[in-house]
Amino acid sequence: MWSYQQKIGRDLERWRAAGWIDEAGVRAIRADVASRGRGVGLPGALAILAAVLIGFAVMSFVAANWQDMSRVFRLGLLTGLLWAAYALAAAMFRRGLDTFGHAAVLAGCAIFGADIMLVSQMYHMDGNAPDVVLVWAAGTLLAGVLLRSNPALVFALVLFSAWGIWETGQREALHWPYLVPWALVSAAFYWQRFEPGVHVSGVALTGFILTYGQINHAVGGYETLVLIGVVIGALSAFGLVQMPRLAAVWRSALLYGLFIAFAGLFALQFLKDPSLTAFLVLAVLALALTLGAVWWGLAADDRRALWLGYLGFSLQILWIYGKTVGSLMGSSVFFLSAGFVVAGLAYFAYRLHARREAQEMVS
Repeated sequence: MWSYQQKIGRDLERWRAAGWIDEAGVRAIRADVASRGRGVGLPGALAILAAVLIGFAVMSFVAANWQDMSRVFRLGLLTGLLWAAYALAAAMFRRGLDTFGHAAVLAGCAIFGADIMLVSQMYHMDGNAPDVVLVWAAGTLLAGVLLRSNPALVFALVLFSAWGIWETGQREALHWPYLVPWALVSAAFYWQRFEPGVHVSGVALTGFILTYGQINHAVGGYETLVLIGVVIGALSAFGLVQMPRLAAVWRSALLYGLFIAFAGLFALQFLKDPSLTAFLVLAVLALALTLGAVWWGLAADDRRALWLGYLGFSLQILWIYGKTVGSLMGSSVFFLSAGFVVAGLAYFAYRLHARREAQEMVS
């Protein structure tokens, strides 16, 4: 948001100098951008971190003095601390101090998790260890939904992901039930119109899909990654045309699809041992994918896609060089061909940028 404010500030000065808007218009636009750009901020971020630290500090103190307390006092203290945190959150929300309210909610979620672990220890409860994290995550999700706390929902997804990773490690197989809480948290993000949460969900699902490819690499896991990435990309492109009101979701999904497909192609080239012909085909497809990301970034003015394409292209080139360094002539021919392709892309980008500027001047 800060970079956007800087850009709009420069544009406003240029538009005012050209006589397109007056001083009153500049002030109105600046005020509107400032009002929409209010986020957590440094005080809020520090408050959230402090709340989490205080929550765990309190529980550490209770744990250190655990043996000196009766069971009734322990349960009363744990329950009191939990509800005190949520009562403080409600008071902050009523006063309009939303960021501090979210910090109090997070403190309550941290205390809730510590409560579960301490009570389990107190009553010597045995069972599947990851289930403790699952209960903690479920309680955090409930608090996030009831109190409409986006930070709590992010924390819930982190806990659900930790639960899924723990179960996957124990079973040495992908834990498919993880998709149920993932879908619930994602729906909560959408319900609360929390766009950063949608990205968090996308990252979590991308990690799940990549884990599937790695676990099943011997039975076509990497090939499946390429297929999944292509399908996600195709559906996203279709969604951009048919449901433009969800453009932000489709644009993000398109990036994740590109990333998954590239990861699959990259693994097929360098984590397996393909024949020379297969390697060249895979390399061309991977480079075409990265160049497609660059093209999309330029055409749609999407910097995320642009940088994803640049990074993917650079990574691909470096690893190709490392794999073909023994054949300098083959490497030189490949890089020369790639150089011509990129030069053509640069010319295309230049023409596209020039045409866009001309259209803006006319309008």
